[in-house]
Amino acid sequence: MITRFWKDIEPIYDKNGVTGRRIYDMPEGQIIHMTLNPGAVLPAHITPVNVAMYILEGEPVIEIGEDKQTCPAGTVIESPQDIPHGISNPTEQTVRLLVMKLPKP
Repeated sequence: MITRFWKDIEPIYDKNGVTGRRIYDMPEGQIIHMTLNPGAVLPAHITPVNVAMYILEGEPVIEIGEDKQTCPAGTVIESPQDIPHGISNPTEQTVRLLVMKLPKP
């Protein structure tokens, strides 16, 4: 059994109130634990693989292509490959989510 605690993993991304930690990294996929502080924005970007997001805490605004929606904790969001997607936290609460890239880019 391999175990790890997300807070113990060094960030791969730490900019403008957004922190990302790669908590799983295998050939079949990656899982990134992301934290967005209040007011933080992860600008829209494109990935060459499908992305699934699972909201753990808070209510971020998820933007995929032309669609933009507030997503509460417990929501699963699918973002197809090659479509711009971004995340923002317009609230006063911390947002935490898992970003799963399948397969690994």
